[in-house]
Amino acid sequence: MKLNEISDNPGSSKNRMRVGRGIGSGKGKTGGRGVKGQKARTGVAIKGFEGGQMPLHRRLPKRGFHNPFPTDYNEINVGRIQQAVEAGKLDASTPVTVEALIAAGLVAKARDGVKILGQGEIKTKLAFEVAAASKGAIAAIEGAGGSVKLLSGDAATA
Repeated sequence: MKLNEISDNPGSSKNRMRVGRGIGSGKGKTGGRGVKGQKARTGVAIKGFEGGQMPLHRRLPKRGFHNPFPTDYNEINVGRIQQAVEAGKLDASTPVTVEALIAAGLVAKARDGVKILGQGEIKTKLAFEVAAASKGAIAAIEGAGGSVKLLSGDAATA
């Protein structure tokens, strides 16, 4: 067997249909586009157009609010942090910061900071310096003898 002798199985690929190449081709004349009108022409994109009637997306009222500047936290549970301490990835003697979590491989990149959530249990005494923490997480950390220092103030607890 040589490289130039390799071929597909017979019938595994079909030739592309060449549209608009004469009546005899079976896809000539209108070329599968129907007849006349704007959509028979090339370069037409009528996405929300309803023939002059007010389109649905303009008839419906606008609702709600979209915050253009949302805070994007890395959320991490206390259970994951406890696993990292037990695996030796996090040092219990140094404060737990964004940099420490990135170095431990628990967080990919900094974003707007880290938010600690309360799922799982924590047994190790740790000092946290994070952007935000839930009330349950703060209670769990302080119950284990640790401390939480919020970098962005009291508004971060939620």
